Amino acid sequence: MRNYGFGIDIGGTTIKMGLFKVDGTLIEKWEVNTRREENGKYILIDIAKEINDKLEEKGIQKNDVVGIGLGVPGPVGSDGTVLKCVNLGWGIFNVEETLSELIDLPVKAGNDANVAALGEMWQGGGKGYKNVVMVTLGTGVGGGIIIDGNIISGTNGASGEIGHIKVVKNETETCGCGKTGCLEQYASATGIVKEAKKLLNSKERPSLLRNYSEITAKLIFDAAKEGDELANILVEDLGEKLGRTLACVSCVCDPEVFVIGGGVSKAGMILINVIRKHFIEKAFHACEGTKFELAKLGNDAGIYGGVKLVLDI
Repeated sequence: MRNYGFGIDIGGTTIKMGLFKVDGTLIEKWEVNTRREENGKYILIDIAKEINDKLEEKGIQKNDVVGIGLGVPGPVGSDGTVLKCVNLGWGIFNVEETLSELIDLPVKAGNDANVAALGEMWQGGGKGYKNVVMVTLGTGVGGGIIIDGNIISGTNGASGEIGHIKVVKNETETCGCGKTGCLEQYASATGIVKEAKKLLNSKERPSLLRNYSEITAKLIFDAAKEGDELANILVEDLGEKLGRTLACVSCVCDPEVFVIGGGVSKAGMILINVIRKHFIEKAFHACEGTKFELAKLGNDAGIYGGVKLVLDI
């Protein structure tokens, strides 16, 4: 029985790393900078060095390590082939084979949002469930789908791209993906603020939001909790778009629970309640009882999911 595993979450700025016991106990976590120069050629080299150094520091032998699980910010095929990671400068190559050759340990990789969903299912907001959809509301809108305890990545590694479901038909502004009317344009932290500025400019009514030179998603939810009319209009509209979208998602994969994470989820139950309300209004009757939970692992979801990924090999 091997007793340890590593979970790695590669981001555009930092690489989050965790050393775990195989029962899910986090022993230690740390971060290193993501060196993206020369098309990210040093990223896997740095990960291998960090793991070797940690094993030496802790006196752990490689034959006591089950492997390394890796969350990558881009689509990953079932064989470990990365299908371009623009934020890292990576093209198409097999990340599992490359890192395994550098470190001489088994490696399993997946898309970072899917891996984070796996982490939340294992030790977070989705614990106790086997069919989980995670929705991450942050700078963008991401998602991950877990069915019967397994990540559903799809043919191109694009399963769970909930943020790019079209929710507004006549939108003229372009999403980062190049299309228009994507959920991400309205439900991301930046999208919520953009919608707030539009509403404030179009209506003369007083609002607590007018007291701030810089509006944030947190300020909008705080104002809504205090009964601010414009803030509540914004929260209601957000809940309608998310509830309607997730009602559609539930017809496709019928999860037991939606886990809502990302920075916007720090708003708490006001967000969960408004999403659930609109979800129930629009969901297929068999799916109306789907549960909604807040994510619990925060920025650690990716490292938890990473180690779970390699435990499931």
